[in-house]
Amino acid sequence: FISSNAFATDTAAPIEVVNNFTPYPLHAEDFQLPTPKNEQPTTNNEQPTLRVMECFDGQLITARHDRPARVEHGLVVPDVAQDVLKLTVVNRYHPAPPAVAFIQGFGLQRGALASSVGHDSHNITAVGCDDASLARAVQLVMEARGGLAAVDPDGQELLLPLPVAGLMSDQPGPAVAAAYTAIDALAKQLGSPLQAPFMTLSFMALLVIPSLKLSDKGLFDGEAFRFVDAVV
Repeated sequence: FISSNAFATDTAAPIEVVNNFTPYPLHAEDFQLPTPKNEQPTTNNEQPTLRVMECFDGQLITARHDRPARVEHGLVVPDVAQDVLKLTVVNRYHPAPPAVAFIQGFGLQRGALASSVGHDSHNITAVGCDDASLARAVQLVMEARGGLAAVDPDGQELLLPLPVAGLMSDQPGPAVAAAYTAIDALAKQLGSPLQAPFMTLSFMALLVIPSLKLSDKGLFDGEAFRFVDAVV
């Protein structure tokens, strides 16, 4: 029920910002994923296997695909042509190495997206085509102590700060709506076909929804109910 007296305002009441967020520096190298020990590929038939999460537009569930990894200089890297991008979850509460896996469905052709809205723990979840863009998007959210970020390696960067618990803005509604519209448009300019890329990203760390999800502790198989390796 919505009262007929309800109304929106373009002003914001002063609030005391409450936020549990510990920024710390991260670099592109922190998101690298080496091939498993003793499994360096020597031919195409000896490539490691990726457990790839697939997301779907407007859905919380994901699918799992096992596919050959793309390896360069001993590192497992995204395959943008096949829409296999790097996904990471970074602990926002204390310094820790990023958890890294791979995902299909976001469709980015370049750059990265990051968000501190990540159910249920609300760590930083990010998806990207390369480690430098991924690190930059995560760092923008870190420096703001919460928010949404989109990074185009050609130079454009947008940030929607969410200073209240890393989940909400303290700015007037119209200003937030305009900022969100702009950052959503940039995500789609980077190639994403999803109706709401940041909404989809916010559920990629929700472990209780099958099939695969990623937490700051690693890749989780919701059907087997255990953590699994992203690369085998």
